[in-house]
Amino acid sequence: MDFREYFAKDQHVCGGELVVRGTRIPVRTILASLAEGSTAEEILDDFPSLKHEQIQAVIMFAAEAASDDFPTPPVPDVA
Repeated sequence: MDFREYFAKDQHVCGGELVVRGTRIPVRTILASLAEGSTAEEILDDFPSLKHEQIQAVIMFAAEAASDDFPTPPVPDVA
């Protein structure tokens, strides 16, 4: 899956924020919902215009963003 095909950015839609293509749902809104503990099913209930594969694309986007020079906070060694 090329997650990039699922996103759009247009200054006339949500102020140019990255959204799920064909919707006005910002990617950061979906990520925030996931971070707060919402399941994919709960997000789909909240945003009926979304499809499961679009949520998967958002997760893939986040995973790739985290792997690209993302500063990792120090983690204590487990002794």
